[in-house]
Amino acid sequence: MIDSSREPVITRVESDDDVRGILALQQKNLKKNLTPEQIQSQGFLTVEHKFSVLKAMNGAHPSVIVKDGDMVVAYCLAMLPQFRNDVPELIALFDTIDKIDYESQTLKDFKYVVMGQVCVGEGYRGMGFFDGMYQKLREELSAKFELCVTDISTNNSRSLKAHARVGFIPVKDFHDAILGEVWRVVVWNW
Repeated sequence: MIDSSREPVITRVESDDDVRGILALQQKNLKKNLTPEQIQSQGFLTVEHKFSVLKAMNGAHPSVIVKDGDMVVAYCLAMLPQFRNDVPELIALFDTIDKIDYESQTLKDFKYVVMGQVCVGEGYRGMGFFDGMYQKLREELSAKFELCVTDISTNNSRSLKAHARVGFIPVKDFHDAILGEVWRVVVWNW
């Protein structure tokens, strides 16, 4: 829970401990570790990252996190296209990006960054961290990238609503046979 003597801060990944903090928070919010009631009301995560891949992703560009003291309580993972084959669950997203028409050209022809995953921990939801992390990500990356792209399970209504609030628009739904779900590709034009 929040330590009332200090405010949680939106910052960037700076250490291996931050990466481990992301992974710990991820474990608490994976669909496989939640009850059906939690999934319905709070949303869920599907992809489980490996430390080595997450460390490399953050080496290429540090992700945005919220820290309460030393504890990571929220994160927003910037994933550059060069990592498309490093997270097997996201290969279908990248393959779909390669085929989507957007504003009279193929999405892959834009300079884009993928939102590899976003999570706000229990006890920190509804405090503006979701929007704040995305705004910081945009501030840091909009000079290099035209678009932020991600996909969201159509079963995750909380995440769909939150992404729409930030400015993401839906561009295509696709079925991922590996994960057995329908995913909605959304784009935030920077």
